[in-house]
Amino acid sequence: MSTRKKLKELVAAKRGVIVPGAFNALSARVIADLGFEAIYVTGAGVTNMWFGMPDQGFMGLSEIAEHTARIRDAVEVPLLVDADTGFGNALNVYHTVRTLERAGADCIQLEDQVAPKRCGHFAGKDVISTEEAVSKIKAAVDARRDPDFLIMARTDAAAVQGFEAAVERAQKFAEAGADILFVEAVTTAEEIRALPQRLATPQLMNMVIGGKTPIFNADELGQLGFGIVLYANAALQGAVMGMQKALTVLRDEKEVKESSGLVTPFGERQRLVGKPEWDALEKRYA
Repeated sequence: MSTRKKLKELVAAKRGVIVPGAFNALSARVIADLGFEAIYVTGAGVTNMWFGMPDQGFMGLSEIAEHTARIRDAVEVPLLVDADTGFGNALNVYHTVRTLERAGADCIQLEDQVAPKRCGHFAGKDVISTEEAVSKIKAAVDARRDPDFLIMARTDAAAVQGFEAAVERAQKFAEAGADILFVEAVTTAEEIRALPQRLATPQLMNMVIGGKTPIFNADELGQLGFGIVLYANAALQGAVMGMQKALTVLRDEKEVKESSGLVTPFGERQRLVGKPEWDALEKRYA
């Protein structure tokens, strides 16, 4: 089964499948190695880890396409890719879909913020008109070459216009052809529970650690009827903490040993990057 057909099945099942975010190929390998069924290529993570900058619209199409292609080469699980606002108007969205489909994405996420966008859990957001947002979703649907390629439509309207406006927008996105809906940054448990009752199209619920949305267990979200439970930057936040801990010990104690429990063992690091497979190839072509 292709990764796109697999993703379609996962989403349609509405069982709250956990999808962690990857910010590079190695983080994607770790996620896949741990048995997760799909991976989200996170724009915030790429911006934070690649540029050392906040998620405020600094990433472009070329950067996310390059990361997508590298991650596609590294893992065989479905990839959902953060395409921000589509990097422009409806025509830019059309180009974005073609580019990311070619790079190996199985689904792209488009949002309705004004440009430059910012993290959905930052203050100061604004959204484009519903009509413009719908036109961009229609362009995305028209642009895909593979009918199994999925379009996820995100709305940030809840923070700007309220929960009811966000639900209304999401429904219009579904009518425009979106395969997955993503109502971002809802702030109450009641809103989370209401979304699967209000919208029939499969939905993603974003669990931002430290963000504005209450954290729900993925099993409960599955029981409510969400298709995907996104942890876009759990790997990133864990990696940063791991680096801080290991480097603090190195700074203070002047050494770090493999037995410290602070670092991945050398052999495990080589396994994750596929050294045994490359060694076998080297022998084949020797």
